Amino acid sequence: MGISDMIAAFIREELEDTDGVLELQRNDLAQRFHCVPSQINYVMSTRFSPEHGYIVESRRGGGGYIRISRVRVDRPTLLMHFINSIGSEIDGQSAMAIVQNLYETESITQETAELLQIVLGDAALRSVPRLARDMLRADLMRQVLIHCV
Repeated sequence: MGISDMIAAFIREELEDTDGVLELQRNDLAQRFHCVPSQINYVMSTRFSPEHGYIVESRRGGGGYIRISRVRVDRPTLLMHFINSIGSEIDGQSAMAIVQNLYETESITQETAELLQIVLGDAALRSVPRLARDMLRADLMRQVLIHCV
């Protein structure tokens, strides 16, 4: 397990113990895991993004902190949030993060998640010109999620 995985696992465990809201000192966390504070920033931006169902507030400086909140809403509201946040284009990595988050929150079934991963993947879209793939991916994802509402 890499350092980023260990930091993310620690934060997720702490979030479970605090009802979904956690405040941390970036330097304390970096010291705990013997890494530089920028490693903490990397974990925050890649593992605790809105696509993953989190809101991260950060204040830098001597008394700086990171506040992480797990977004918890009912299924239709969560689905509508993602439908509205997709925009006119979505890249494959962001689409897969949204699918994973929806599955983990039980907003979509395993079967729907697997189908979305297949349909939205680059292999399924390889006959579409590269510049149009993200637009088509967004349209497909939006239509499936609307059906799930």
